[in-house]
Amino acid sequence: MSTQVLEKTEKAPERGIRKVMEGVIVSSKMEKSVVVAISTYKKDPHFGKFVRKTKKYKAHDETNQCAEGDRVTISECRPLSKSKRWKVESIIEKAI
Repeated sequence: MSTQVLEKTEKAPERGIRKVMEGVIVSSKMEKSVVVAISTYKKDPHFGKFVRKTKKYKAHDETNQCAEGDRVTISECRPLSKSKRWKVESIIEKAI
């Protein structure tokens, strides 16, 4: 019998590209959590009219520095709670 020595030449798999979205904070009443509304324009398949669709995401805000009305960038992350799958990356524009 011959023994084969396997060399470890394979690299560990790299993380995939995470989704990044931009939206407006609707609620910041929770501790370390915010609700971000993201609006998109979709074409109605029947009428051909463009309709604005809004979806809300719960995001993690570690420093509690976000306020309602701020425009932020959120990115996908591991599940942090039952409903939080996103984290606030940066504040683009502060609310007045």
